[in-house]
Amino acid sequence: MCFIVCLSLLLAGAAPAVAQDSLLNQLTTQDSLRTPEPVVATFKGTRVSNGHSIETPGQGVLLFLISHRFGTLNSGAYNFFGLDQATIRLGLEYGLNDRLAVGVGRSSLEKTYDGFVKYRLLRQQPTHMPVSVTLFGSTALTTLRFGNERPFRSRLTYMYQALAARKFSPGLSLQLMPTLVHRNFVATERDNNDVLALGIAGRQKLSKRVALTLEYYYLLPGPTADDFRNSLAVGFDIETGGHVFQLHFTNSQGMIEKFFVPQTQGNFWDGDIYFGFNVSRAFGVKHK
Repeated sequence: MCFIVCLSLLLAGAAPAVAQDSLLNQLTTQDSLRTPEPVVATFKGTRVSNGHSIETPGQGVLLFLISHRFGTLNSGAYNFFGLDQATIRLGLEYGLNDRLAVGVGRSSLEKTYDGFVKYRLLRQQPTHMPVSVTLFGSTALTTLRFGNERPFRSRLTYMYQALAARKFSPGLSLQLMPTLVHRNFVATERDNNDVLALGIAGRQKLSKRVALTLEYYYLLPGPTADDFRNSLAVGFDIETGGHVFQLHFTNSQGMIEKFFVPQTQGNFWDGDIYFGFNVSRAFGVKHK
C-alpha cells in the first residue's frame, strides 16, 4: 500500500514537469521561427547631405523639407563670404506605406521642379539580411527661360539609384550609391547624355545628439568626369527634440541629383565651399 502511494506521488510530480518541458520546447521553437525585427535608424533623415539615404517617411507621414545653400566661402567679404548669395529647395515627401514613398520639390537653381519615387526593397536584419537596399528614381524639369526656346523633352533629366547601406554599430553606418543620370539635352556633342557615378556615404555618431556625415560621388571616367568635379560634402547631424538639423559644407551648389552628380564645378580644396543646411518637419496626416 505504501509503495502504491509513493508511486502515485512520483507520477503526479512528473506530469507537470513533462508538461513544462513540452511548453518550453514549443516556446523555443516559436522563438526560432520568429522573424527578427529589422534594423532601424541606419541614418537619421531621408538625406545624408545632398543625396538621399535609404530612409523613407513612415506610413501616412508627410515630410516638409527645406534645403538651403549659401554662396562659396571664398567669394570674399563683399559677398559676406557667400551669405549674400543663396539657392533653396522646398520639398514634400509622403510615405504611402512603410516601404514606398513619393516626393516633389522645387529648386531656385534653374527654376527646377523634381519628383521621385523611393522603395525599400530589403531591410537589414541581425541574422537574416546583412544590408538594407532602397531603390530610387527621379525626374527633374528645368523651367528656366532660354534665348532659343527648346522642346519640352529637352528640359527633362532622369536619375536612377540603388542605395545599399549597413548599420555596423549604434554609431556607424555606411552606404553605397551606384548612380545613373540621363540628360535629354547636353550643351555640346562632347558631353555625355548618360553619366555614371558611384557614391559613398557614412555617418558616425560623435555624441548622443551629434553625428559626423560624409558623402562623396565619384564620376566614372569620361568627358563629364574630365570637365567637372566629384561632389563632396562634409556635415553634421544635430538631433533636436525628435528632429534632425543637418549642416553641410560642400562643393556642389545644387541640391538634387541633376546638379550635384554631373554638374559640380567647385574645387573643395580651393575654398569653393557652399555652406548650407537641411531642416525637416514631419506631419502625421493618416493613421496606420
